[in-house]
Amino acid sequence: MADLKNLEGMIDSTPIMKDYADIESSKLPEYQIDSKIPEGPVAEKWTNYKAHQKLVNPANKRHLDVIVVGTGLAGASAASTLGELGFNVYNFCIQDSPRRAHSIAAQGGINAAKDYQNDGDSVYRLFYDTVKGGDFRSREANVYRLAEVSSNIIDQCVAQGVPFAREYGGLLANRSFGGAQVSRTFYAKGQTGQQLLLGAYSSLNRQIKRGTVKSFNRREMLDIVIIDGRARGVIMRNLLTGEIERYAAHAVVLATGGYGRAFFLSTNAMGCNGSAAIQAFRKGAYLANLAFTQIHPTCIPVHGEDQSKLTLMSESLRNDGRIWVPKKKEDAEAIRAGKKRPTDIPDEDRDFYLERRYPAFGNLCPRDIASRAAKERCDAGYGVGTGNAVYLDFKYAIDRLGKDVVADRYGNLFDMYKMISDDDPYETPMMIFPASHYTMGGIWVDYELQTSIKGLFAIGECNFSDHGANRLGASALMQGLADGYFVLPYTMQNYLSDQIKVPRFSTSAPEFDEAEKGVRARIAKLMAIKGKQSPDQLHKKLGHVMWNLVGMGRTLQSLVKAVDEIAKIKKEFYSDLRIVGKADDLNTELEKALRLEDFLEIARMMAIDALHRNESCGAHFREEYQTPDGEAARNDKDYMYVGCWKYTGENEKPILLKEPLNYESIKVQTRNYKS
Repeated sequence: MADLKNLEGMIDSTPIMKDYADIESSKLPEYQIDSKIPEGPVAEKWTNYKAHQKLVNPANKRHLDVIVVGTGLAGASAASTLGELGFNVYNFCIQDSPRRAHSIAAQGGINAAKDYQNDGDSVYRLFYDTVKGGDFRSREANVYRLAEVSSNIIDQCVAQGVPFAREYGGLLANRSFGGAQVSRTFYAKGQTGQQLLLGAYSSLNRQIKRGTVKSFNRREMLDIVIIDGRARGVIMRNLLTGEIERYAAHAVVLATGGYGRAFFLSTNAMGCNGSAAIQAFRKGAYLANLAFTQIHPTCIPVHGEDQSKLTLMSESLRNDGRIWVPKKKEDAEAIRAGKKRPTDIPDEDRDFYLERRYPAFGNLCPRDIASRAAKERCDAGYGVGTGNAVYLDFKYAIDRLGKDVVADRYGNLFDMYKMISDDDPYETPMMIFPASHYTMGGIWVDYELQTSIKGLFAIGECNFSDHGANRLGASALMQGLADGYFVLPYTMQNYLSDQIKVPRFSTSAPEFDEAEKGVRARIAKLMAIKGKQSPDQLHKKLGHVMWNLVGMGRTLQSLVKAVDEIAKIKKEFYSDLRIVGKADDLNTELEKALRLEDFLEIARMMAIDALHRNESCGAHFREEYQTPDGEAARNDKDYMYVGCWKYTGENEKPILLKEPLNYESIKVQTRNYKS
């Protein structure tokens, strides 16, 4: 624990924050946040909202155009549902097919409050577990809505033919994930995300064939077009030809995922990026809670300097695997030196540290807690492998259930692990270590999923989410599909109801000219640098800064240093970047450079957001603020709000806006996973 006495005078960050952010402006009336949360008890808000929302008649829907950027679970479900309703939808993805969106990589499952096991689950309990798991930094109304529609998601996906696992009797099977004491996670053999995406993709293809959805592959959004204060179009780059394209619509939906690759090494696919969020930010949308970035506890550890991605091992493994490190430092040292194997360590010399620290939840404590606990053991010298790894051991499950049962549950994951590490998990424990995974922060949206720009919506991981400061496992797929299938199609009609009076927009409008001119100038500037470093080389430098200074443990000093280091890398970027090839052609290096330019802005804002929040909560762990036993110490008095940031110009100080979080249905208390 940091010595607070040595930090006296520094803990009050007001003088420091004045160097990085404009806090005073946020007190002006024009900067007050309206989240549009309906009145009434939390369990009735969504029902009442739907009962009184504005609608668009079926004949008018075909005269209204909607752009959906992204084809993951959120984007594909939104595009297909809006198309099914009768709207004209333009759907864009950066991959060669919508079915290759990053949602496909999600392995473990999807949560829903169906209570199939009759083990005490309910809509309220899912709601409560989510708010508690997020360390009381989420909106009650949004989370309850999410829990409320979760059961519909399972029914929707079953109807699509998603092959969820089933029990012997034929009922859907489910299991538990971190942060819950009930079995509410539905899963499919192989990768659940893949199966859910295929379901959404089949619905999307149906609408493409009907003509209500037009699909555009290998396109990347480089700007949003604003006309009279409303989002009315996008500027796209054709990634195969390099051509700059214009598209107009009555509304724009961003479903472009999170910004976890700001760390460079992450569990995210190489193409994952935060560029859409930054374009929205520069045009007036708020970025919120960027400090809340999730580190996943069950990843295959880093193996060298040449990796571009880390492999995620499903959190479902924590149902049956036991996590441990040696009790004795000399055993850990012997394992690291190759003198001992984990199987040489007897049970009495193994520290099952999660079971020891959190007896009520054990290995199923939430991700943020499990990740920090692993880091603490490794920092103390008990790590294995290179020193930054712990064991996930299935010996006990095999002894209890038999190898065949374990193989049936996790065989594909065991095979993948063996291919990568050349170790057989049936014979020797897996090695795991936390890695950057999911971002709870993102574009701020109101209850209707609309950003601070009229007509611009953000869904799925792209928005600042319903998860608060930490996401429970298996809730990402739940949010993406909830937003796309069951929330946005309602709330968007509230916005579009009077847009039938607005004629279709021409892409030759001056606002489109100006936006395209800006995009071309940006590309030309980067192509003209002609330095020596590739985008990946610079991105790796940024990744090291972010992981070391803005990672699982932050301090005031590390964050101040991070802002300075990010500025240095940004200077290098504009002076020493080298992009090979031509701008008007297929050019992956240009793609990487454009995304990295945006990651530099995201990284800066992440550090500033973490710097201003003088507390620890969820995935945001400021080492100055922790309890004597090493747990997060929240400050509800001063930080019970969503931290929203308004862009004021390149290299200018952003303005901090605050959306208060008011809890009416839940008693706010210190998280407890021990009893």
